Amino acid sequence: DGVLSPGVNLEAFSQAIAAIQALRSSVTRVFDCLKDGMRNKETLEGREKGFVAAFQESLHSVSRDLGELERLSNLVGKPSENHPLHNSGLLSLDPVQDKTPLYSQLLQAYKWSNKLQYHAGLASGLLNQQSLKRSANQMGVSAKRRPKAQPTTLVLPPQYVDDVINRIDRMFPEMTIQLSRPNGASAMLLVTLGKVLKVIVVMRSLFIDRTIVKGYNENVYTEDGKLDIWSKSNYQVFQKVTDHATTALLHYQLPQMPDVVVRSFMTWLRSYIKLFQAPCQRCGKFLQDGLPPTWRDFRTLEAFHDTCRQ
Repeated sequence: DGVLSPGVNLEAFSQAIAAIQALRSSVTRVFDCLKDGMRNKETLEGREKGFVAAFQESLHSVSRDLGELERLSNLVGKPSENHPLHNSGLLSLDPVQDKTPLYSQLLQAYKWSNKLQYHAGLASGLLNQQSLKRSANQMGVSAKRRPKAQPTTLVLPPQYVDDVINRIDRMFPEMTIQLSRPNGASAMLLVTLGKVLKVIVVMRSLFIDRTIVKGYNENVYTEDGKLDIWSKSNYQVFQKVTDHATTALLHYQLPQMPDVVVRSFMTWLRSYIKLFQAPCQRCGKFLQDGLPPTWRDFRTLEAFHDTCRQ
């Protein structure tokens, strides 16, 4: 027996094609019988008997040919399952390719998604090798004083969080940090930087979720005495600083050492002590469009106007 493709019997395949032709002939005879109807006989009863006999014979032929085709189809075997689109490959049998090119479009989409998955795997491997080198150890954090890496779990003991915040509070004399837990274990910080600004920091364990920067004289509490973590500052300058602080949270990412991330963010935030005193390092001006330099470089902490940093 020849083999058309893996798992396909060539001889049975040719016999099945012949069986299909026989089945089509049998079905044609059934319709011919129905078309001709009762032929002229001597009596009505004779015509009915002749018609029923011919019709039964035609149906038996269809049933016999159909059974033979089913038997041969089991001998043919299944086609190879290596086809990338499985049953969708049957669309390629459509003769009207110029009007319904579904199969070619599916094949192109499948190849594209395969390439995308391959390149995404390569990119993931390369990024994991870098291990997120953007951290605040470039800002002078001593490697000797750096604590051992904490577990990457999102839940750290509250006492450990308190100790980290207290150490940071002692590091920066011009910055005061008030820690509270009004809603359970998650900490909320009210950071006061000199007489320049106040920052509300919402934390989840030792991971910073969001920050809101307001002016030193602005109200940071709601009517019931809790920290207002939703309303933004009334001043455009502090709205800008809030946007930059959110960007800083995305920049300082080191999940293995969340205490370093918090300390790095606070180090960056402390550079705003001269928000209204430092000129732009690019244009040398204090004001641009009525605003002081609101951007602080993540590495050098130098001041820039939002448009000058580009």
